[in-house]
Amino acid sequence: MVTLSLILWQTMKQYQELLRHILDNGTRHEDRTGVGTLSVFGYQTRYDLRHGFPIVTTKRVPFRWIAEELFWFLSGDTNEKNLQARGVDIWAEWADEEHTSRFGREAGDLGPIYGHLWRNFDGEYPNGKGFDQISALISQIQENPNSRRLIVSGWNPSKAVQVDLPPCHTLFQFKVENEKTLHCQLYQRSADAFLGVPFNISSYALLTQMIAHVCGLQVGEFIHTFGDLHIYLNHLEQVEELLKREPLTLPKLEFVNVENLKGLQGLLDFKYENLNLIGYKSHGKIAAPVAV
Repeated sequence: MVTLSLILWQTMKQYQELLRHILDNGTRHEDRTGVGTLSVFGYQTRYDLRHGFPIVTTKRVPFRWIAEELFWFLSGDTNEKNLQARGVDIWAEWADEEHTSRFGREAGDLGPIYGHLWRNFDGEYPNGKGFDQISALISQIQENPNSRRLIVSGWNPSKAVQVDLPPCHTLFQFKVENEKTLHCQLYQRSADAFLGVPFNISSYALLTQMIAHVCGLQVGEFIHTFGDLHIYLNHLEQVEELLKREPLTLPKLEFVNVENLKGLQGLLDFKYENLNLIGYKSHGKIAAPVAV
């Protein structure tokens, strides 16, 4: 008999299996950062959000940073200084003058990255009006839940050449099952398996749960599909350390004071104070350098 505790353990065992798959099957590649990677092409993991919140437990993952970055994306903002004001500096390496001046922008202005693409797709950056994909997504889920077009694209080729770091998580699609359960699948073109992927898993799991709530739906699965999935060569020791650790039981995510958060505005009004991650226990932090 498969117990809930076993399901919760197996859920994040997938992350270790992902890392092991790269070590066992990856090939060495040069990359734009000059660090080099061990990489595979094509992989998929699945997380049932009804059985705990998927967050890596074999190292400490800063959940607040994940949430604040997601809120920043949803707001449509692309100025890294405003993310720093939320206490999160994970975009700082791409926001200094050395990087932004390449595109004629001031320090902090990251250009047409996620926030712009999600909320202002194909609009002239920074002030041209484009298509609000998040607004359209919420409307379609509510008005036409059987649609197979519940898609948000983070890839616009004309904008990808205008930024130092084009979107890595490039397209996500939702499916409403039987008009009551919301599933999400992400296609990620490029994935830093040790540093980035733990953020991506929890970020899209959180986004799926938030959208399910504001649309009056139950939450289902998050499916994570990869293109180029890689471990940077200067992360190999850290990966080996993580693989020695046993996953712990997953926590539960509860929403607090969200009864009035409905529809698009409800989604945009979510704050960290509305989130309660219950029972998150993990092994200690494993530091690793960011490849810029």
